[in-house]
Amino acid sequence: MYIVGIDEVGRGPLAGPVSVGIVWIKQEFDFGGILPGLTDSKKLSEKKREELYKIAVRIPEISFKVLSNSAKVIDTKGIEWAIQDLIAKGCEHIPKDSFVYLDGRLKAPERFEQETVVRGDVKIPVISLASVVAKVERDRYMKNISPEYPEYGFYKHKGYGTQMHREAIAEHGLSEVHRESFCSKI
Repeated sequence: MYIVGIDEVGRGPLAGPVSVGIVWIKQEFDFGGILPGLTDSKKLSEKKREELYKIAVRIPEISFKVLSNSAKVIDTKGIEWAIQDLIAKGCEHIPKDSFVYLDGRLKAPERFEQETVVRGDVKIPVISLASVVAKVERDRYMKNISPEYPEYGFYKHKGYGTQMHREAIAEHGLSEVHRESFCSKI
C-alpha cells in the first residue's frame, strides 16, 4: 500500500504559476530518520528546502511529481479550478492502491481513498514533503525566468506581492506571467 501527500504552493502570488506537489511512498517509509527537520515548506528556509529536496530526489523509495498551471490558466479558469486540475492530472501517476492525504481544503478524484487534513503540511510528513518539492520547483522556475523580466525581481520574491514587486508593477505594468485577476487593485 502506498501513501500519497498532496499540497499546493503559489496560491497567492501576483505572478507565476500555481504548483501542486504529489509524493507517493510505501506506507512503512521512515521520514524522521531520512528527512530530518521536514515540515511545511513555509516554515523552512530556502536552504533547508533545497537540502530536503536534494535528499528526496536521491532516495529511490520516494516518487514525486510537481505540476503547474500558468497565470493565463489562473486568469481564465480561476485559482481553484487550476489547483483541482493539477491534482486530477497528478493523480493519474500514483499507484492504484494508494491512500491520499491532502492539505487544507484540497480534494483528490473520488476513486481514491483520501483524507483532507487542516494544517496537514505540518502534521503529515508525506504532505510536508509534497509542500517542499512543489515550493522548490516553483521557486526555481521563478528564478529561472527572472532574467527575462529583470525589472520585477522575481529571483527575490518569486512573484509574491511584496512592496518591491508592487512598485515594479506600478512602474512597468504587467508582464505575461502576471495574474491580471490578482493585480487589479495595484
